[in-house]
Amino acid sequence: MHHFNRSAAVAALLAFSAVVLAQPQPQAPAEAEPLDAGLATALAQYLTVPREYRLDGVVEAVNRTTVSAQTQGQVEEILYDVDDFVEKGAVVARLKDTEHRAQVAQAAADLKSANAKLQQAKDEYDRVKGLYATKNVSDSAMDQATADLESANAALDAATARLEQAQEQLQYTQIRAPYSGIVTHRHVELGEIASPGQPVMTGVSLEELRVIVDVPQSVIPAVRRGGVVRVYLPDDQVVEGSKITIFPFADPGSNTFKVRVDLPEGTRVLFPGMYVKTGFVVGEKQDLVIPREAVVYRSEVTGVYVVGEGDHVHFRQIRLGRALDGAVAVLAGLTEGERVALDPIAAGVVLKSQAPVRHVTGAGEHNG
Repeated sequence: MHHFNRSAAVAALLAFSAVVLAQPQPQAPAEAEPLDAGLATALAQYLTVPREYRLDGVVEAVNRTTVSAQTQGQVEEILYDVDDFVEKGAVVARLKDTEHRAQVAQAAADLKSANAKLQQAKDEYDRVKGLYATKNVSDSAMDQATADLESANAALDAATARLEQAQEQLQYTQIRAPYSGIVTHRHVELGEIASPGQPVMTGVSLEELRVIVDVPQSVIPAVRRGGVVRVYLPDDQVVEGSKITIFPFADPGSNTFKVRVDLPEGTRVLFPGMYVKTGFVVGEKQDLVIPREAVVYRSEVTGVYVVGEGDHVHFRQIRLGRALDGAVAVLAGLTEGERVALDPIAAGVVLKSQAPVRHVTGAGEHNG
């Protein structure tokens, strides 16, 4: 009986141990796997940036000119049309020059005749002057020779001026561009008689542009103090105005001052008539910023890959503010000191390869 009871106790103990070992044991939370290769990261940090007052402006050309006919003539040739680019000094239209060439020829003949008469007057003056020295001619003869010489000189000057004028009128039959630019309007047709002062073509230069902005009077004092205006180009670039001109009077209807912002020469992505955003610097403020390359755009979602403790990567949606030089302001979704991955593609690969993290919520119970 004793041996039987001992054997039964041993068997019961073994059975109890088997049952205990078969029960599920509590598991510690799984830690994120360390990154196989380190990701380049940057800290979200506050920076002092200019505080801007944003307004819409209109681009206009500094050089906008309508060339007109300066002499009368029939339009014989039109060499450029709307949207054509014209180099400085190029002929844009020609007027019939037959009459003007004839006037040049006549003026040249008159000049030749005046030269001949002047030479004759000089010879006569020299002859009379020699006789007058020996008292062989009267004072009146000497006076007459002197007057004839002066008259011949005046006639030569007049003939020279008429030739220059005729040549200038001939040059006016070739209407030239005063600067390089684009033709915006053509005002004449072939065969039309152009009169002096009649518009022929209108063009603008794209080399020098400026932005016209209507600024509320409450902002004008800060604009006068700051003197800095940023213009936001369509290709996400930002340029500062090279010169600011504030008109000395306000519009009585809107109580706004017109401000003219000259752009740096050679700003290529803007054209006259375009609307652009302008930012008038009126002070400073603190913005939380991150590098622009860290931002990910997924359809309508904007986010970043945040690298946390243990190099654990997770995707987080954020709300962006204005763009800065190589960076962007963050309005919501990040706090100062958090790390963001600079290579979103590599961060996405790491995120997919990470083991899921499990958090214990109670005895014998866990969430994946």
